[in-house]
Amino acid sequence: MNTISINKVVILCLFFILISVRCVYSQSFGLGFAGYEVHQEKRTGLDLSPGKTLCFSNNFEIAFDLNFRPNCTNYFGYILRVIENDNTNVDLVYTDIPDTAKNHKQFKLIVGDAYSKISFEIKLAALFKQWNHIRIKFDFDAGKLIVYSGGESYAQAMPLHRNSCYKFLFGVNNYRQFTTTDVPSMIIRNINIVDGNKLKYKWLLNEYDGTKAREEIKDEHGMVKNPLWMHELHRDWQLTQSLTLNGSVNTAFDPKKENLYIISDNSVLEDTILKNNLARYPYQSAQYIVRGSESLYVPEMGGLINPDPDSARMVKFNFDHSQWDIKLNHPRRFTEHYWHYNKFYSAADSSMYLIGGYGHLQYKNDILRYHFPTKTWHKVTVQGASLLVPRYLSALGATKSGAYIMGGYGSVTGDQALSPRYFYDLLYFDVKTKTIKKVYELNLPVNDFVFANSMIINEKERTYYALIFDKNEYSSKLQLITGSLNRPGFKKVGNAIPYCFHDIKSFADLFYCPNAKQFVAVTTNYIEETNKTKVSVYALNDPPVMDTQVAGLGSGSSLRYFIYILIIAGFTYALLLLLNRYKRKNQKNSASADGHTIKETLQPAVTEAKPIADIEAKPINTIFLFGDLQIFDNAGSDLTRFFTPLIKELFLIIILYSIRWGRGINSEKLEEYLWADKTTENARNNRSANIARLKAILKNLDSCKISNETGNWKIEVDDRIIRIDYMQYLNIVKNKENLNKQEIAELAGIIKRGSFLSDVEFEWLDT
Repeated sequence: MNTISINKVVILCLFFILISVRCVYSQSFGLGFAGYEVHQEKRTGLDLSPGKTLCFSNNFEIAFDLNFRPNCTNYFGYILRVIENDNTNVDLVYTDIPDTAKNHKQFKLIVGDAYSKISFEIKLAALFKQWNHIRIKFDFDAGKLIVYSGGESYAQAMPLHRNSCYKFLFGVNNYRQFTTTDVPSMIIRNINIVDGNKLKYKWLLNEYDGTKAREEIKDEHGMVKNPLWMHELHRDWQLTQSLTLNGSVNTAFDPKKENLYIISDNSVLEDTILKNNLARYPYQSAQYIVRGSESLYVPEMGGLINPDPDSARMVKFNFDHSQWDIKLNHPRRFTEHYWHYNKFYSAADSSMYLIGGYGHLQYKNDILRYHFPTKTWHKVTVQGASLLVPRYLSALGATKSGAYIMGGYGSVTGDQALSPRYFYDLLYFDVKTKTIKKVYELNLPVNDFVFANSMIINEKERTYYALIFDKNEYSSKLQLITGSLNRPGFKKVGNAIPYCFHDIKSFADLFYCPNAKQFVAVTTNYIEETNKTKVSVYALNDPPVMDTQVAGLGSGSSLRYFIYILIIAGFTYALLLLLNRYKRKNQKNSASADGHTIKETLQPAVTEAKPIADIEAKPINTIFLFGDLQIFDNAGSDLTRFFTPLIKELFLIIILYSIRWGRGINSEKLEEYLWADKTTENARNNRSANIARLKAILKNLDSCKISNETGNWKIEVDDRIIRIDYMQYLNIVKNKENLNKQEIAELAGIIKRGSFLSDVEFEWLDT
């Protein structure tokens, strides 16, 4: 196999990888348009040719896929406005205004100042649950407009002129006299413009972020105002509410109305997830909320309830009178025995069940039942009780006949002092038979974790979703996982949520909105010094995806996937090259053994610049940030061994702020990252001492110094002497749309050491 053949193999590998990546999770991309649910200045618009027009001499058509975002207030507005020669507008509008006419159609085509003859309908179920393909053809030959939708076509005579130039505007725009702020809450994707019989322009609208809509064929990129990229909404949790309330706070969720209830000492807040509205029900008189108590919303039993297992009470909230039916004003500040218990309502026997928890240095495996018809509490005796080892910080997901319980932290005896450990079992509690069965055990993870309080169960698909986190870190993170109810194993989906975990002062929960198709995560953090609770509410679109699942290599934000492909292609290339050389060597040896001489004219396998890691066997004045962090001084000595974890993080913060943003980092921000738990004076002393230590470690790097001349801490280097792979990487990818062969080879050389800072994990590093 010669070098040309090897190149062909690599190109084929890249081709198949590109196809496979583009096909994954394609249903989740598109550009969402914010409409009447937000103020005019926050609504979305897309200009396919900012600053210019697109001109056509042949018949042409524009086509796109459309659906509507559910549960918004109003869907009236401009889907597409096409402007010919800055003079005549052709508008596709949607109107959901009631009409007395029998054959009222919501979609109308407007030409100039009048409705055309073209109107059509798309059933509401199709608008909200599937993609709908629409084409608008400008037929110069026939002198008419033709709209295609749902297998039907609709025509309208119109004088059209060849060699005319057009603006294509989706949603809101401020283009000359054609300005509009009326836009339906919709999603658009796969915009194609065909000129004659040739596809001339293509906007996939599969970006992850930014305001550029990438055009795939001619680089005629569009511009978006206030984008709602679907990829982002399926990967990044959106912070929808952030509140600080007096006293203790707990939450409950109504999955039918999709309302989140936030219960505090003086009111109940009703957060309507679908509309992002917050209503308040202030109490007529103060109600004491016991710290550690949890609430549920049970429509069958009157709505919002707050069980108190310590005092064997069940308190209900009356929304009409804005008051709890039992006034709690006793001196007990917090729950005694049942912190972080799990709970669920069983319609099968009209009962609420409380499982596990923690209190008085004891982990619990109690199952408490409250029977609503008789208003009685009792402890349930179950078969298989030994499987439910005493624990807390587990996840529970209810079903029609019982509940799944997953993981947690506890001990076999329940005594906190006797060998506490993590649990990764999945159990099932059957309400009817009062039995507990073990479904399976997860393999022990590399890094231990516990669970947020609830998990989402899909019995039809036999899957679950849950939130996990590290209980040993205060600045922890909640990570959504999904797995099977039949067999062990899980995968992470979505980005992490910041979570300040302080044991019994913190709480996290997970809910699901079936209509909005959203996951909702809630965190609460009680601050004892101020007697206040911080509440954060996050939302994530279903299905959730990770970086590696997001399609669309054409978008600017998808360079990371291109890099993954380069890594795979690089390894493939290297392997084939080695096999080729081995084959040639064997051929030479074989020929020599026969007494013959073989003459070959060999072309160099790679003529591009050597990757950074191959320039010299012993790097000097080099900083590697891809793969494991490594720093080599002017003698080739590895300085990384002198880095404590704190010095390492300090170095990374300063150098990345210096390289990536050029401005460095100020002292306040640095202290916030590293010494947030210290007083101002202690933080300042720690900063000064550790920067001095860092300077001493780096002193043998030529042309490298730490400065504070501008008021920001910076690491200044002479890139002619100091070689930093991350700096080289940024220089290459700043013009990523025009990468040449040599730059691709350099990228492959950089990333072959591994992913960016693969051996570190800091919250500030996520961006």
